[in-house]
Amino acid sequence: MFQVLGSAWALLLGLCLLMVGNGLQGTLLGVRGNLEGFSTFEMSIVMSAYFLGFLGGSRMAPEMIRRVGHVRVFAALGSFISAVLILYPAFAHPVAWTLGRVVIGFCFSGVYVTAESWLNNAASNENRGKALSLYMMVQMIGIVAAQGLMLVGDPSGFILFIIPSVLVSISFAPILLSISPTPAFERTTPMSLRQLFHVSPLSCVGVFLLGGAFSAQFGMAAVYGAEAGLSLRQISIFIATFYIGATLAQYPIGWISDRMDRRQLIMIVSFVGGIGALIGLAVNTQAGLLVAAFMVGGMSNPLYSLLISYANDFLEVEDMASASGGMIFLNGLGAISGPIVTGWIMTVFGPGGFWVFIGVLLFAMAIYALYRMTQRAAPSPDDSASYTPVMMSASPVVVEAAQEWAAETAEAEAESAEQARD
Repeated sequence: MFQVLGSAWALLLGLCLLMVGNGLQGTLLGVRGNLEGFSTFEMSIVMSAYFLGFLGGSRMAPEMIRRVGHVRVFAALGSFISAVLILYPAFAHPVAWTLGRVVIGFCFSGVYVTAESWLNNAASNENRGKALSLYMMVQMIGIVAAQGLMLVGDPSGFILFIIPSVLVSISFAPILLSISPTPAFERTTPMSLRQLFHVSPLSCVGVFLLGGAFSAQFGMAAVYGAEAGLSLRQISIFIATFYIGATLAQYPIGWISDRMDRRQLIMIVSFVGGIGALIGLAVNTQAGLLVAAFMVGGMSNPLYSLLISYANDFLEVEDMASASGGMIFLNGLGAISGPIVTGWIMTVFGPGGFWVFIGVLLFAMAIYALYRMTQRAAPSPDDSASYTPVMMSASPVVVEAAQEWAAETAEAEAESAEQARD
């Protein structure tokens, strides 16, 4: 771990600053939109636009990199991000913010593809798993730190928009000045959705439902907090708790998943997350909301890695990278619809609609996992791919790298076990 940190600290620092900037602007818009008098449904459209842009960027960025190179793509997209962040308070209108969020989502997706390809290139087969784990930790630290920065300024002013713009601009310096040479970029041809669904219906349905649940957390938590009457400090702590729960639960759930039928674990984790949403709906105290956020964040975020790992159990090693494109696309479709549906439910039923939407999706996943357990036998844990933690905000580069590492690890463990038996 320290070897990876020593060789890629500048890159990880830059990525952390990117996550701080992105996490801050997402929360800030939810709070500022309430101050500007935007309706809940208008804010849901604004928040959904980010995921539309992100999905488009993840599909177009590889071609942009191949045409003009990493450095130019990185610099161009970074300039657009900084510009849009500054323009938000100057054009406080739902249409302007929606367009800005599309651009922000597209640019962040392209920046992640570029930076993560550098990280993947800097890692070796021996330390790739540690590099991926460090990267996930950096992402979580960045998002949690962003919530603390919400308290250093007035959300009705300009300063909180200037801070993420500066952080994003600074983040490019360690990445561009310390990483050399630029890596070769190759994108795997994606597997068709029909093929992917045939391989693992549970993974396909699961990542789609999870996309909606995650985008509701990431995009609408601040809107919910403002509608529920929470203070700025309470909103910051509330959102941070989602990601603290995800960080603490990721590795225990991963350890368990390598030792049991993953469908059972998917069902249990989804059900517990749904219970967390019910708690959030039933209570109106800050302590109760933090418990709900911890449970929902701690269960829903590791589900993404669980679903990818379960799909890998039925894939050949050479097909795992191809399958990642379809998984990300389905997750993106769910993410686009998540804030819109959440906003509509909150408009009809009040702030509690935030928990209703998340709870319905998680319980639906638990029920579908139970159904799939009746359709075919579970693969042996000894023949399963290893679990690798991946954030839902990761680009195809990291997802492909995680799947390839999981396959290599599983093969190595199988060879070791066979040698031990001999």
